[in-house]
Amino acid sequence: MKVLVLSWEFPPRLVGGIARHVSELYPELVRLGHDIHLITVEFGEAPLYEEVEGIAVHRVRVRPSENFLQWVTNMNLSMGDYAGNLLRSQPNFDLIHAHDWLVGDAAIALKHLFRIPMIATIHATEAGRHRGLYTDVHHYISNKERLLAHDAWRVIVCSNYMRQEVMGVLGCPYDKVDVIYNGIRPEKKQKPQEFDAIEFRSRFATPAEKVVYYVGRMTHEKGVSVLLDAVPKVLAGLDGQGKFVIIGGGNADPLKHQAWQLGIWDRCYFVGFMSDRDLDRFQTIADCAVFPSLYEPFGIVALESFAARVPVVVSNAGGLPEVVQHGKTGIVTWANSPDSLAWGILEILKNPDYAAQLVENAYQDLERRFSWPKLAQQTEAVYRHVLAERAQIIW
Repeated sequence: MKVLVLSWEFPPRLVGGIARHVSELYPELVRLGHDIHLITVEFGEAPLYEEVEGIAVHRVRVRPSENFLQWVTNMNLSMGDYAGNLLRSQPNFDLIHAHDWLVGDAAIALKHLFRIPMIATIHATEAGRHRGLYTDVHHYISNKERLLAHDAWRVIVCSNYMRQEVMGVLGCPYDKVDVIYNGIRPEKKQKPQEFDAIEFRSRFATPAEKVVYYVGRMTHEKGVSVLLDAVPKVLAGLDGQGKFVIIGGGNADPLKHQAWQLGIWDRCYFVGFMSDRDLDRFQTIADCAVFPSLYEPFGIVALESFAARVPVVVSNAGGLPEVVQHGKTGIVTWANSPDSLAWGILEILKNPDYAAQLVENAYQDLERRFSWPKLAQQTEAVYRHVLAERAQIIW
């Protein structure tokens, strides 16, 4: 099959989880014998065209914009123009695959102009992120999501939770939606060689302190404030011997203020962005990873901790309970409950043998359920289903 993919992010441009998803899924589809052309946005000094693990990557320039929504409009115009020329110069594309509403306008236009079936992967919804639609921008984006889901031949989502969400929020029929989990390349989390783990750990905590960390964006939906509210209870259970490392970009000032107000400022370490190299090192010295999301379509950060062999505590928000099996591959707690979260963290920290068994089970689960080669085969099956239906109609 020859597939045109539209994605507003692709490495080295990293905004959220879509970049990782598309950069790890499509090499596996290439290995299955498919011809993949991916159109994305220019970034830094990355070449406008290159081949990445067999994917033909086309980066387009976007005109300067006054705001984000105007930028998205300009991006779709650039993608549409470029893709139109590509489809005319290289015929016989079988499918278009669009990732999220941001590329929806271009994908829908190309579908109708060239009469090529379009598949959409919806990674999250605006209503889900904000727990409702409260502003004109929220409604605008949600309408774009609804249009994309309506025009798509099939809709792919990353969890059963997201299937229910796109049904309820976007009015998408159950039998139009396919659930294909996100995956991970566990080999990317190999333990670093030749580094002084004791010295590295001393940058974050004393030898007696347990190291608990969160990694992700500093946004309300990620529930970091819930983690901070749980810290006093965890410290009480550890006789004060704990350090909480908060990793990730974004505005952390309100969270820092919260830590100060709670009297736990000296127990919290806000490190901001951390390079992959340092994160790989850090995870070898951490005792527990915590992801207390209030909204989470899937939770690929949990898979990264599985691969790094760090015991995981998550909330039961969204797709996280599908990723982390409570009592088997991690601990699942009640969302937005500091008491429940503190209990889960202490279960890990006070029961090292139990934590070690969870880690082993979680690592084995990566191959069973979250292997990109297997997920690519599932994606290929959706492609073949669409092409079989397309062959039966006159368009």
